[in-house]
Amino acid sequence: MFLVIRLPQCETSSVVAGHFMVKMNTKQHFTQNFKLAYPIMLSQFGQVMVTVVDTIMVGQVGTSSLAAASFSGGVFAVFMIFGMGITYVLSPLVAEANGSGRSDKAASYFKNSLLLYSSIGFLFFGLAFIVAQNLHVFGQSEAVTTLSKDYFLVLAASLLPLMFFQSFRQLAEGMQSTREAMFITIASNLLNIFFNWVLIFGHFGFEPMGLLGAGIATLISRIVMPIGMGIFVFKSPIFSKVIKHFGSVKISKKRIGTLLKLGTPTGTQALFEVGAFSFTSIMCGWVSDVAQAAHQIALNFGTIFYMIASGIGAAASASVGTFLGKKQILNAKKSGMVSMMMCVALTTFSCLVMLIFKNEIPKVYIDDPVVVSMAAQLLLLCGVFQIVDGVQVAAMGALRGLQDVKVPAIFIFIAYWILGIPSGYVLAFKFGWGSSGVWMGLVIGLTVVAVLSVIRFIKISDKKLRMTESMPISEPKLVEA
Repeated sequence: MFLVIRLPQCETSSVVAGHFMVKMNTKQHFTQNFKLAYPIMLSQFGQVMVTVVDTIMVGQVGTSSLAAASFSGGVFAVFMIFGMGITYVLSPLVAEANGSGRSDKAASYFKNSLLLYSSIGFLFFGLAFIVAQNLHVFGQSEAVTTLSKDYFLVLAASLLPLMFFQSFRQLAEGMQSTREAMFITIASNLLNIFFNWVLIFGHFGFEPMGLLGAGIATLISRIVMPIGMGIFVFKSPIFSKVIKHFGSVKISKKRIGTLLKLGTPTGTQALFEVGAFSFTSIMCGWVSDVAQAAHQIALNFGTIFYMIASGIGAAASASVGTFLGKKQILNAKKSGMVSMMMCVALTTFSCLVMLIFKNEIPKVYIDDPVVVSMAAQLLLLCGVFQIVDGVQVAAMGALRGLQDVKVPAIFIFIAYWILGIPSGYVLAFKFGWGSSGVWMGLVIGLTVVAVLSVIRFIKISDKKLRMTESMPISEPKLVEA
């Protein structure tokens, strides 16, 4: 009889708090993050292209319809982004459970998320219905308010399938399976373009519906998304180790409580941010319908790159969450920092695109020379804030991966609603800068959020690293052989 020293199997030579840690360099983190991020980036691109295509096609109808799309889309975004923000926490929770080998725990979070998120979708639809009856209180022109009501109601109905889709999508991202959501989103976007063409302009026997047709097309495409994603999740072997527990796990107050405890601050954070952008649409409407239409063009085009960057942020959340589950805090920190560098590279490129093509981009949306000229000015400011926006979206994603959600929500509130919106109002209406002043306020808010979120991520990850290093190292197990 002799003794064998049995160590956990892992490709490394480093031990931290009883866990072997794979030391990854910057190139390895970049490669891993890119493989995880690019399908999410394309999926986000496909998702935002629904709005972009709507805006471009509605712009062919007229300036009032484009302004109405900007206004109602901005108000609707408050409900949509708050709801989607609540769902974002599912991905890091699943990632942590999967990283620690608890597929039953991942299944429990997924099953409870379906109930919770669908309930939130119904609640928000009810609230949106009430808002639709009172759009006049936002002080828009009569033409814009009249055009907006039915379009807003149809968009509100699309919240229900969208929240179902988010449950499936966040599960997939938490399991680091991101390509299928990309394909489904792109397919739904193509479907949206087709029905836009049919319903906005009137083809195949349909009467031209204008703006309302764009809303119905969006609703149809969003109904298809959860159906496709649901089939994939329940049939694919990728999720078999989680789905096999789906029938046995129970609806749990504890799991729903955790999803709400972490999801509500995340949703509130998204609400503060998107609410600020929505309010800028309202403020630009106070300037003029032309200013509101120009604002919609600049914001709509800028959102393309923001949503692509948010794909990197979502990947950072899943990657950092997985490393957290494995107690590999150093890798979690480095993964988050690499994600920020990736976003800076992307948004620097987007900034250059806007600066170079500022006069050509608005012409894709509308042929009104006054709107085109004003939109070109706003694209200059939009290009500048793209860079800091990319930093903050990656940092916020990394913080979600560390399950740090409350303080970042406070950062967002202070930066936008205490600094950004008030300064934008003063510059727009007291200094006479108009819509350019509104956008300058956004730049101020974004810069503050970017700085605070990066500092917070470094602080929290360093704190967790010190806690891990201070834990006693487990002794090797002695096994008789």
